[in-house]
Formats: sequence, structure tokens, C-alpha cells
Amino acid sequence: MAIVNTKAIFSCDVQRVWDVVTSLENTAWRSDLDKVEIINEKQFVEYTKSGYSTTFTITAEEVLKRWEFDMENGNMKGHWIGTFSQKNEQTEINFTEDVTVKKTIMKLFIKSYLKKQQKTYIRDLRKTLKIL
Repeated sequence: MAIVNTKAIFSCDVQRVWDVVTSLENTAWRSDLDKVEIINEKQFVEYTKSGYSTTFTITAEEVLKRWEFDMENGNMKGHWIGTFSQKNEQTEINFTEDVTVKKTIMKLFIKSYLKKQQKTYIRDLRKTLKIL
């Protein structure tokens, strides 16, 4: 099991950050994704640029405050929690992934992989929020 957490602060209101992060229709800002397929109101599948898919099941949603989902693919399964809070003119996000790998060899690098993914996500989000 690997638990990875990232926090970031953005100079905009929580509504803007929430709208970008939770939109499943507009994911072009994500440099790591090719597409997202919406299965139903609680499930979606993300496809990487190389075609690898991960299925997500939304387990909790408190608008503008908290979004959670389970995730699973051929290599891992886990849970993601995202919290959002407005502080004056800024929004703080706190994202935590708790992942269990399915293949023993992946235990060696899952934490560094997740940290890299989170860094890319925050970079893409920062870039997108500056444009909006």
C-alpha cells in the first residue's frame, strides 16, 4: 500500500477550481490523458495517451468541498480523496491517494509514480486556471 498526498494553493475562488477538477466533459487540460469515457453519473474511465485505462467510481461528493472515488486498473486499486477550501481570495486543495498494487514488482516504484502523476496534475491545473 502507498499513500501519497499533495497540497496546492491557487489564486482564484473555489468554484473555478472545483469546476475544472470535477468536469468529466472538459479534460483537454490534462496533459496525461487521451480521453475520458463517462459510463454513468458515478463511473468514468480515463485513458492515458498510450491507451491504458483506469476505471473510477465516485463514492462521495460534497460540492465545493470534497470529491472521492475508488479507482482500479490492471496494476492497482485504491481510493482518492480531494478536499477544497476557500481562504480569502485563494483556494487550497488537498489530494490524497491510497493505492494497493496488484503486481509485486510495482511496489518498488508506485510511490514515486504517484508523486510524479500528482506533480503533473497540479502543473496542468495551475496552467489551466491561469488561462480561465
